[in-house]
Amino acid sequence: MTFPYTTLMVQGTTSDAGKSTVVAALCRLLKRDGVRVAPFKPQNMALNSAVTADGGEIGRAQALQAIAAGVAPHTDMNPVLLKPSSDIGAQVIIHGQVRAEMNARDYHRYKTVAMEAVFESHQRLLAQYDCVMVEGAGSPAEINLRSRDIANMGFAEKVDCPVILVADIDRGGVFAHLVGTLSCLSQSERDRTIGFVINRFRGDIKLLEPGLEWLEQQTGKPVLAVLPYLHGLFLDAEDAVQAVQASTGAFRVVVPSLPRMSNHTDFDALRAHPDVDLRFVRQGEPIPPADLIILPGSKNTRGDLAWLQSQGWPAAITRHLRYGGKVIGVCGGFQMLGAGVLDPLGMEGHAGASPALGLLDMTTEMTPHKRLVQVHGVCAFDADGAAVTGYEIHMGTSTGAALDRPAFTIAGRPEGAVSGDGQILGTYLHGLFDTPEACSALLRWAGLDSQNTVDTSALREASLERIADATQPLYDALVALKAH
Repeated sequence: MTFPYTTLMVQGTTSDAGKSTVVAALCRLLKRDGVRVAPFKPQNMALNSAVTADGGEIGRAQALQAIAAGVAPHTDMNPVLLKPSSDIGAQVIIHGQVRAEMNARDYHRYKTVAMEAVFESHQRLLAQYDCVMVEGAGSPAEINLRSRDIANMGFAEKVDCPVILVADIDRGGVFAHLVGTLSCLSQSERDRTIGFVINRFRGDIKLLEPGLEWLEQQTGKPVLAVLPYLHGLFLDAEDAVQAVQASTGAFRVVVPSLPRMSNHTDFDALRAHPDVDLRFVRQGEPIPPADLIILPGSKNTRGDLAWLQSQGWPAAITRHLRYGGKVIGVCGGFQMLGAGVLDPLGMEGHAGASPALGLLDMTTEMTPHKRLVQVHGVCAFDADGAAVTGYEIHMGTSTGAALDRPAFTIAGRPEGAVSGDGQILGTYLHGLFDTPEACSALLRWAGLDSQNTVDTSALREASLERIADATQPLYDALVALKAH
């Protein structure tokens, strides 16, 4: 069976309709068929990102899709990445590198430059692969963003590619979402929409069929597939924290859900661990007792530090430590553990300085340079020197006596810090729990000596195979549609 599209775009009626998953599944199906395929998202807005082999950063979802396609993640797969640092501003990353901090209006004017980067990347991918599988962003029905659009139909019109439209039936109103979205499009955009996908269906398909027939009659577009709701998937989230918390284990791990929390995928291995009860604590919620508190990464360290202080976390952490609990700070969370965070150039907001938690003897100064690197090393706090892999993706340099007791050794250099009493560990390494040996060593340091391990790579691979199997009807329908 030959896949007949060189560029195919998956758009959604809403955010979180399942675009990322559908693209990942199609990439895996194409890989199975021996098609050289690359994922592509022209513009992504997300705080979960990944470091690529060419030394840049892209959205986490595109890195997952690259794994599904069996290729190395590359900055061309997500040429424009926006990382929100406030309600109205974001860090603009082009081809994997930071270009500027912009508010929404400035970025809207900048889109002509961003569009050039998008087309350059798309052309490079077309030259290397048989097929480019494109993911849209948000919804094409956001008519206030139609001018200079590079994320949805603006891109599809420019490169003249077909589009499939995905809607999530689980949230309700699926027929209104599809018909309403189509009605917001121009005639040429409607013409290039070749069909619909209804995602996350559960129940008796017979009860849905009258609606499918009505939808096809109303729009003249086929329903290409109805995809099932799949439970228990282990896939990297693009941004949102999953609402369902793990509660199977007795070892309690608590993470404050910072307003600008980044790379919460760091904790996916803990979410899947059978002996761990992982909970994210949101604004206004009581801080529960825990064995381990983890301060996560942040896109706005000083802003999230202020939020942490307003929510009563400093007192809760002090009490937690007094009773023998352990604390880990990752990236921005590591910076918060020091005496202060300085941002003289206003790299993450207003210029200034903020007193931090004072738990480690160090200070951090934000600098224009962003460190982006994949790393391999060993756990310095572990007697057996457990192996660790991860990536650094941060602005700012930390200095101070606390760094004389490193948490890890990376390529012969010390990294991170462990407090003199052994209760606090800080690091710039993201993905530190993904290596089973490092995860076990960190949990053992924190007080859980478990024989159970979690292999995140194996879980991810099994989930990619499951979504590919479930998406086979869509793949077949796309081939059949083109054949006719």
